[in-house]
Amino acid sequence: MSHKPKLTHTLEDGTAAMVDVSDKVFSRREATATGFIRIAPATLTLIGDNLIAKGDVLGVARIAAIQAAKQTGGLIPLCHPLPLSHVEVGFELREDGVAIWCRTRTTAQTGVEMEALTGVSVAALTIYDMCKATDPGMVIGEIRLIEKRKEPVE
Repeated sequence: MSHKPKLTHTLEDGTAAMVDVSDKVFSRREATATGFIRIAPATLTLIGDNLIAKGDVLGVARIAAIQAAKQTGGLIPLCHPLPLSHVEVGFELREDGVAIWCRTRTTAQTGVEMEALTGVSVAALTIYDMCKATDPGMVIGEIRLIEKRKEPVE
């Protein structure tokens, strides 16, 4: 006899559904995600010198990431809309591209992993958009959750 695992985002008939978190306790939650966009060295120099025609690439990507993290519940169908208390975004220029990280925080009944992942993804897409005329061969990837924490509210 095979045992089917209980899926949290489906009803008995297999229909997709949002998880009911109304009985879960509020807790402090934090998540950090990272990603990477491979970029040609000449384009990286332009980014570092703030000479990309569309403007401050990393500054715009930071704002885009924050906005995206705040909108995750409206973008990902089964995500709960969360009141984020903090979104932090960082970049590191490397010889072959830009490393991106996004940390999100809230006090809620569910985690903020999707918000951190969405922030990283949109930051990478924004960098791509702002640099595509200079370097259409950029590659976005390696997006992953690297940490999540949950602490009781005192």
